[in-house]
Amino acid sequence: MKILKSFYIQPRFFYVGIGTVFLFGLSYFVPLLFRIAQLSILVLILFFVIDFLVIFIGKDKIKAHRVLPDKFSNGDQNAVILNLINHYPFAIYLEIIDEIPEQFQIRDFKIKALIAAQKSQALQYHLKPIERGEYHFGSLNVYAASVLKLVAKRYTFNTGAMVPTYPSFKQLKKFELLNINQNALEFGLKKVRRLGHSMEFEQIKDYVLGDDLRSINWKATAKRNQLMVNQFQDEKSQPVYSIIDKGRVMQMPFNGLSLLDYAINATLVISNVVLKKHDKAGILSFSKTIENSVVAQRRSSQMQLILEALYKVKTDFHESDFGQLYGHIKRHITQRSLILMYTNFETLDGLNRQLPYLKAISKNHLLVVVFFQNTELDSVINNKAHTVQEVYDKVIAEKFAFEKRLIVNELKKYGIYSILTTPENLTIDTINTYLEIKARGLL
Repeated sequence: MKILKSFYIQPRFFYVGIGTVFLFGLSYFVPLLFRIAQLSILVLILFFVIDFLVIFIGKDKIKAHRVLPDKFSNGDQNAVILNLINHYPFAIYLEIIDEIPEQFQIRDFKIKALIAAQKSQALQYHLKPIERGEYHFGSLNVYAASVLKLVAKRYTFNTGAMVPTYPSFKQLKKFELLNINQNALEFGLKKVRRLGHSMEFEQIKDYVLGDDLRSINWKATAKRNQLMVNQFQDEKSQPVYSIIDKGRVMQMPFNGLSLLDYAINATLVISNVVLKKHDKAGILSFSKTIENSVVAQRRSSQMQLILEALYKVKTDFHESDFGQLYGHIKRHITQRSLILMYTNFETLDGLNRQLPYLKAISKNHLLVVVFFQNTELDSVINNKAHTVQEVYDKVIAEKFAFEKRLIVNELKKYGIYSILTTPENLTIDTINTYLEIKARGLL
């Protein structure tokens, strides 16, 4: 019974069989072909039996193993490796059907290979996930056939496997060079420690004439019986929060990925850049409620915490509550911070409904609103209109594009920074804005 489950007749057998039947049909008109047809069917049966015995005698003649990464990177090409070993004493033809996760909706996946006798071979294919979550693999099916290709034996390996898909961690290396401080290459630059009154404490020292009296440490003074002062230095680790709107406005798809996933991928990269620049990186997402919050810190485990939090971000398709977001920031983010807010406004009216909360946030923090150009409208705007309907569509598209520029001007009027970008350029534009803010000392 086990042999029957793994026994498959190859198409070549049916092709030869159909040809033999055709010869029998022609033999009614050419009697000489009858003997040839009889001989053909005998030869076919003989080779069929030989092929069956050659393929099925012996156990575990084919070994295969699927090598999966620990996690997939969302929106990127991820490699899957198939290691194959041929223990047959002759070359074997393989047809590999891997049961890949249903999220990819690939129904015709098939790889063909030829492996020499007693040799091994590694095959590779790539998968590009477009949503976060768990991806479940099925069985790895390998169909082995000899050079005759009349019979195939199925081998089954790696029954069941799961790979989680995380935000695009592959972009971290891609944008690593942008983290280099080019100012350090300037001639004559030297490191200067500046004293200040920020939160970063340095030491307690003896009071000297000219020290700020507000810095006197009275407890240390009482112990030493002489004036002692606290010395601070300019704080280098400034909080940078990436705030992601996960409401329904962020579900618009571009090239397979939603705006939400573009924002998540950009957040992961900018958090890495922030930590490399010795600042504190934090995130949170919001819609009807505040979720997936990671307090801005600079520690070795911060990137892992951010990665896990971004993995769990899911939309609820509600309209986002900016009032609740403002309340959360007011209560929990007390130190002046750079806030990168990923959201989307399609109309000026949509902005005006949330503008009071944005203005309130920008009073205590440096707010940068990141929203998206509708690149789908570009083809409509750039193409020539030939009919009345096309003229109407083009005017509407230009109106939406113009309103995006009005939103930028409206935010600028109230001192709120903004980034209007395409989804593909989101990450690089966000990094450039952050580096510019750092270079200009705006925070």
